[in-house]
Amino acid sequence: MPVHCLQNPVLAGSAALAALGALLLYFGEPSGYGKYTGSLTRAVHLPAGAAWFLQELPSFAVPLGMLLGQPRALFGPPATVLLGLFCAHYFHRTFVYAFLTRGRPFPIALLFKGFVFCTGNGFLQGYYLTYCAEYPAEWYTDIRFVLGVFLFILGMGINIHSDYVLRQLRKPGEVIYKIPQGGLFTYVSGANFLGEIIEWMGYALASWSFPALAFAFFSLCFLGLRAFHHHRFYLKIFEDYPKFRKALIPFVF
Repeated sequence: MPVHCLQNPVLAGSAALAALGALLLYFGEPSGYGKYTGSLTRAVHLPAGAAWFLQELPSFAVPLGMLLGQPRALFGPPATVLLGLFCAHYFHRTFVYAFLTRGRPFPIALLFKGFVFCTGNGFLQGYYLTYCAEYPAEWYTDIRFVLGVFLFILGMGINIHSDYVLRQLRKPGEVIYKIPQGGLFTYVSGANFLGEIIEWMGYALASWSFPALAFAFFSLCFLGLRAFHHHRFYLKIFEDYPKFRKALIPFVF
C-alpha cells in the first residue's frame, strides 16, 4: 500500500458513508427539498440553480485538485481514469445540470448539509484513488473494470436523458406537476434516480474499492427512497397515473 495512504481513516469514512445510507432507509423520510419542502417553507432559500451549483461543486473541485496535484508521471493509470469518471459526473452536475434545472428554491439549511457531504465524499473518493488504490497494469482489460465503466456511462446517459425529460414538462416559471413520459419513465417513476444508481454501481465495480461501494450503497438508499416517495406522490395526485409503472426497478419495484 502507498506510503501516503491512511488506511484506517479511509475505512472509517467509508463505513460512516454506508451507515448514513442505512439511517436514511431506517427513518424513511424524504429530504426536504423540491416536492417535500414541507416545514422548511419559511426557511431561507436560494434559487435552485445556485444551490445545486454550490452544493455539487466540492465533489468536482476537491478530487480534481488532488488529481492535478499529482506528478505528470502518475497520469494514465486506472486510478486516474476512475477519478476522471467521478469528476466527469460532478462536472455535469455542477456546470450543466445546475444551470438548466427548473426546480423549486432550495433551503439553505439543506444546502449546507449537502455541501458538507459532497466535500467529505469528494475527499474520500479522491484520496483513496490518489493515495491508496493499487491496480495492476492489466486492470484496463479486467471484466470488473470494463463492465463497471460500461455501467457508469450507461447510467450517466440515462440520468442526463431523464433530467431532460423532466425539464421539458414545465415552461419557465411553471410550478405545476405533470406525468413524465418517455425513456425509462415508461417503466419507472424515478428514471433519473435509477440512472445515477447504475452509475455509482458501475463506479464501485470498476474501482473495486470499499469507499466506492459505500458511496454506491448510500446512493441506492438515498435515491431509491426518493424514487419511492416520488412514485407515491404521483399515484396520489394523478388518477390516470400508469398503474404498471414501478418506483425504481422496471417490472419489480
